[in-house]
Amino acid sequence: MESNKKYVIGLDFGTDSCRALVVYTYTGREMATGVSFYPRWKAGLYCDAHSNRYRQHPLDYIESMTEAVHVALSNLADGEVASVCGLCFDTTGSTPALTDSEGMPLALQPEFSEEPDAMFILWKDHTAVREAEQINALIKERNLNYLLYEGGTYSSEWVWSKVLHVINTNVAIKNAAYAWVEHCDWVTGLVTGNTKPEQVFRSRCAAGHKAMWHESRGLPCAEVLSELNPSLAEMLPHLFTQTHTSDTVAGTLTAEWAEKLGLSEGIAVAVGALDAHMGAVGALVAPGILTRIMGTSTCDIMVAGKDEVGGRCIKGICGQVDGSVLPGFVGFEAGQSAFGDIYAWFKKMLAWTLKNIPDGEEKQKVLDGMLVELTREAQAVEPSEDSVVALDWMNGRRTPDADQNVKGAIAGLTLGSTAPEVFRALVEATAFGSRRIVEHMKGQGLRIDFVNAIGGISKKAPFVMQTLADVLDMPIRVVRSEQTCALGAAMFAAVAAGIYPDISEATKHMGSDIEAEYQPDKKRSLVYEKLYKKYLELAKLAETIK
Repeated sequence: MESNKKYVIGLDFGTDSCRALVVYTYTGREMATGVSFYPRWKAGLYCDAHSNRYRQHPLDYIESMTEAVHVALSNLADGEVASVCGLCFDTTGSTPALTDSEGMPLALQPEFSEEPDAMFILWKDHTAVREAEQINALIKERNLNYLLYEGGTYSSEWVWSKVLHVINTNVAIKNAAYAWVEHCDWVTGLVTGNTKPEQVFRSRCAAGHKAMWHESRGLPCAEVLSELNPSLAEMLPHLFTQTHTSDTVAGTLTAEWAEKLGLSEGIAVAVGALDAHMGAVGALVAPGILTRIMGTSTCDIMVAGKDEVGGRCIKGICGQVDGSVLPGFVGFEAGQSAFGDIYAWFKKMLAWTLKNIPDGEEKQKVLDGMLVELTREAQAVEPSEDSVVALDWMNGRRTPDADQNVKGAIAGLTLGSTAPEVFRALVEATAFGSRRIVEHMKGQGLRIDFVNAIGGISKKAPFVMQTLADVLDMPIRVVRSEQTCALGAAMFAAVAAGIYPDISEATKHMGSDIEAEYQPDKKRSLVYEKLYKKYLELAKLAETIK
């Protein structure tokens, strides 16, 4: 029996897992959460860190989505389950897959079921560095305006680079590919029964920030794509000219997927978007607020009114797109290619000597405690002008001016340097990289009054958060919701279901508040002014040694 209350589900596909969040539409109360880790990804399949290849099987998404929804619904009463009226998805990006004519990823075909190039190419896959260089060189040579709204540089993390790399290097996949699809568009099409490439609803967010789509001209033209590879031009008629903001209804839940998920047929499904942009909505993004999504990497999301932006194109960022975050506002994206991943890398380096010790409780206890001990001792080290200085480019640089060829560095080491000192330098490096982004955006006229933080690091790493506040010399506010990206998706689901007329009204009732605030330590901030200058000098030097 359906209750008079209404609920929506936001589904957040992260790097490691899928999260399903059930939200009460009238207050934003988070009723239940289900989390499911991707089984093949967790087993380390289809990836090769040495070649920067990171692929995910579409079955991981299907299986984890189904499990996550069932786990979340198991915490609701029958009447509450029956009152779920909307769904919306957010995913990592750019995470594309090559598809057949029905829009299904090629990895779902038996002959390609174990072929990494037939799978979704995860956002942090950097196998397409050469292809990105090829794209940038052609656009520059032709004096085209395709990158005006992409920050001026096309990245190896984005869809055209990745698709070009696969068709350049894998003949079988090239011959089988009909089109490509972003993860957020495919999963939306899957549950609504609309995956055909020519018909599937395409996210304004993903297309504008990652595919060089602009409302004035659509995607890059066939002539340019053909020069990169004729197969790209052959795909173009099967792709799209129009895109949609996430307040658009993409369709309704099919009977097949209603049965699989344990929901009612006909539930409204909104157009999906990228996770960081949805997270900013969940964190109540507004002009003047920079939202930092802090996890394995970072994304920095802002919005501004069209009148405020005017005809300006912000250089060096990951794009500015009308409606990519909030319909009616211009959305801006920046970020760092590695953040928490750098801390995990250092832990792995220190744990190398344990590789020959059999797995077991004692070994795991040492591994689990390693970052805890590093953090405890690093916190006790006061920064000084003579401190070790590190550069946060271990996974390339996303912003400003994307360049996946650059490498990280650590300078100022002596025989007396300790692991906690180096760890502190790495934490400071990620904060310096954040500061460089803030200064870059401010320098081009974007107003930043506040910094709101979401994501795992904002909740679990007070040392990192305090260091960030000290380096930025700004307060950092931590948003209360544990699942802010899924919450933003749930807000759009409420709009698609007709509970609210627009996202502005939905955020008034459903947005999360602030649970903590980190104030800068003025003494440390003065020291970091000097260390930041050394960071910039190290960055300049590192750019000459690629």
